Amino acid sequence: MSTVMSGPAVSAGTAPLAGRRPPLNAFGISFGLSGLAGTWTAAVGLGAPVLIANLLWLTAATAWVVTMVCYAAPGLRPRDLAEDLRHPVLGPFAALVPIVGSLLSARLAAWFPAAGEGLVWFMVALSAGFGAWFVARMLTVPRDAATLHGGHLLPTVAASLISAQALATVGHRGAARVLFASGILFWLLIGALLLTRFVTGPEIPRPLLPTLAIFSAPPAVAGNAWWTITQGRPGTAHEMLLGTLAALLLPHLFLAGRYLRLPFALGFWALTFTTAASATYGIRLLSRTGAPWRTPLSWAVVAVATVIIGAVAVRSLALLPFHRVHPRRTGGRTAATSSG
Repeated sequence: MSTVMSGPAVSAGTAPLAGRRPPLNAFGISFGLSGLAGTWTAAVGLGAPVLIANLLWLTAATAWVVTMVCYAAPGLRPRDLAEDLRHPVLGPFAALVPIVGSLLSARLAAWFPAAGEGLVWFMVALSAGFGAWFVARMLTVPRDAATLHGGHLLPTVAASLISAQALATVGHRGAARVLFASGILFWLLIGALLLTRFVTGPEIPRPLLPTLAIFSAPPAVAGNAWWTITQGRPGTAHEMLLGTLAALLLPHLFLAGRYLRLPFALGFWALTFTTAASATYGIRLLSRTGAPWRTPLSWAVVAVATVIIGAVAVRSLALLPFHRVHPRRTGGRTAATSSG
């Protein structure tokens, strides 16, 4: 397995528990699968069988629950959890627990409205609590620039925008607009911070390269949230988000070679939700055009997203069991493996 970072940037005192538990970025599996389920749900409008979408939602929910069980199985003391949450590289991925929970709860509301709505609010509260704690630490705890990566957008930007989408899904569009504004604010603030870090260095560690996809995700995530809030009404916001999405996705065409040369690791799941969210938003925008090619192009988008995420899922089978990718301690320093 590849090494994310070692030395001063990640000290032994901030290392996650070196037990046989999955690292926090393992929740990226259920995140990516939820995104793909959302893509196939959007594809129902193209004539896709709803059964495929439902099976993907079930798979995502299973992966989410199994990852939580595996994480807690070795025993989890409050001190252990605190160490994991404070980890400068892996800590931000803890936000994926309530983020994925929000997506799953919103889907559950389609079948069990009361239970789904209650769970959406619970996950929103968890996201808000963790996000506030995360921002407070960013404001008060100095950190090495080398530990900053695209995943730092998860506790604030992704959490706010996906919470907004979930609340709009269960009918609370006013509250959704509030969280949408919060997500856009943090996108501007933390996005600018990350861009400065990428440009001025230090060079991003190779296993963290896939997290650059998370840096490109906000336009699609915001677009899907706004689509749900406005119930698909066209407007200037979508035109602006589409332009921003294209600007942030196109550089990945030139990064593809670098991704392919990397040893495969769990961190490749960082690519998946951006892929799925962009595909979902693309399908939705294409549905508003009158072009005769919109349906075949939409299916091409679905196919590309499914192939990319499916390939990551198949390659991930070689990483099981999860203890093969747990952080290890070496000579008083810590090396976080497969964390990208």
